[in-house]
Amino acid sequence: MLGWKCFQWSRIPDSLHSRHRTFSLPSPLPKWPPGQGFANGRINIGELEVVKITQFEYIWDCDYKNSTVAFYKPVAIPDGFRNLGFYCESSDCSSSRGFVLVAKEVVSSSDNIRYCPALLKPLDYKLIWCSNDGHGETFNGSGCFWFPNPPEGYEAMGFVVTTTLNKPELDEIWCVRSDLTDRCETYRLLLDTISSFSDSLFRVWEIRPSNRGMLGRGVHLGTFFCSNFGGSIGEHVNIACLKNLNPSLQCMPNLDQIHAMVSHYGPTFIFHPDEIYLPSSVSWFFMNGALLYKRGELVGEPIEVAGSNLPANGTNDGAYWIDLPIDDRREHVKRGNVESSIVYVHVKPALGGTFTDIVFWIFCPFNGPGTLKLCNINIPLGKIGQHVCDWEHVTLRISNFTGELWNMYLSQHSGGKWVDASNLEFIEGNKAIVYSSRNGHASFHHPGSYIQGSKKLGVGIRNDAAYSNFRVDSSVRYEIISAGYLGNGVGFVKEPCWLLFMRKWGPKVSYSIRNKLDQIVNRLPVGIGCRLKNVAYKLPVELYGEDGPTGPKEKNNWVGDERS
Repeated sequence: MLGWKCFQWSRIPDSLHSRHRTFSLPSPLPKWPPGQGFANGRINIGELEVVKITQFEYIWDCDYKNSTVAFYKPVAIPDGFRNLGFYCESSDCSSSRGFVLVAKEVVSSSDNIRYCPALLKPLDYKLIWCSNDGHGETFNGSGCFWFPNPPEGYEAMGFVVTTTLNKPELDEIWCVRSDLTDRCETYRLLLDTISSFSDSLFRVWEIRPSNRGMLGRGVHLGTFFCSNFGGSIGEHVNIACLKNLNPSLQCMPNLDQIHAMVSHYGPTFIFHPDEIYLPSSVSWFFMNGALLYKRGELVGEPIEVAGSNLPANGTNDGAYWIDLPIDDRREHVKRGNVESSIVYVHVKPALGGTFTDIVFWIFCPFNGPGTLKLCNINIPLGKIGQHVCDWEHVTLRISNFTGELWNMYLSQHSGGKWVDASNLEFIEGNKAIVYSSRNGHASFHHPGSYIQGSKKLGVGIRNDAAYSNFRVDSSVRYEIISAGYLGNGVGFVKEPCWLLFMRKWGPKVSYSIRNKLDQIVNRLPVGIGCRLKNVAYKLPVELYGEDGPTGPKEKNNWVGDERS
């Protein structure tokens, strides 16, 4: 058996009406090397200290459209910490480890003459919605949703849920001073129904910080947003998230801890058994004849092994690009050299420094052509989809409270997806398996044939992923290429010369996919041909010509958050 998944449920006795569900990684976490604040259970974000609560008391649930949406109150809150909001979970949610953060003030009046408390009780509560039976949904009793009215200069962080119309106690949840908060947004609809209590639309959303990525300081609280006027994805909401104002980001791992995490979690990349275009190291690519071209010049310049003669920084202006050798080494280099391959690691803060994103970049000298799936017909697309060089990545998101792997982002051509750790396959302890698709090198968490296009019409580009002995173990074959938050002192990571090359890793060759598609369509029955034309616009943009990718540092996710 190649890899395995470990999923464990545990419940507090039903008599307590409590819920505590956890996922266990296959192996225990190691003892991380010493550091400032990483994995010690509490995170200082300036005037507040926060801890993660994963134990909940059940309040109310609703069966809606074949899914159960349940609401919980956090319990077992440590002394001195304040609840900021309730928790909501849908039964079709992929996450297995719900949490909310609770906060404790760490600055007092003795620290500041103009002291203004970081946390205050709400002034009152406003009823947002209350359930009732008989409109197609199945309600378990009554569920009433309350918005805390914050004092002036303070923000609400979440909602209270009760089973009666009696207002909650004022200290049920607390509000946070506005300068310690950041904006949040809705991003996943959990519940959409009609209340006979107010005869209005009622929706519940998951929320996340609006300012994410390496520079974002918004902290994900784990609470939810609800409204009786609708709402849409990405809109501004009337609750906030916390903001990490600790300039040191002391909860981020130091260099020793980074090495320990890569050694413990580093995924194994497995390539298709029929893969021709395998990965290599960047230095192997340069040593074996890669050329640097400059606009207006016909002859390419050999690239130094470390990339020291590549133009650094600048912009992707088309003035320079990298190409394969033009001599008899060209075909050899296109096929890569898996024995030389290493994985390049970028480490950065996520969600206000409460998580660490470890990004694993893998390089292939060539990206192969695509195969079109048309119902039960597979049609090779010749050169369509191929291009010189390919940079793919996966991202591990690690909790800075515990050092536990939370989820993994898998890049797939121009997009990708987050996968919860409970849905990953593991090998050799807590190392996830990444299956790289044939020719295109998109990343998947299970083997199989994945279609990029229209699943409904059965038309798209095949992405075939399967087990083989072509593999790269990033836990031992890696190089840390960037961790900017460490600064320039002890533990500084020097970025390699080639990382600062901000132009294309491959030439641009334009051609029309329409001619190729027309040729295919003309050989097919009319009905099937029309279906193919209808889905053509959904095909990956890289099919419309050969265009080398930009390097890792030019990608949007280098500074920003992964697309989700």
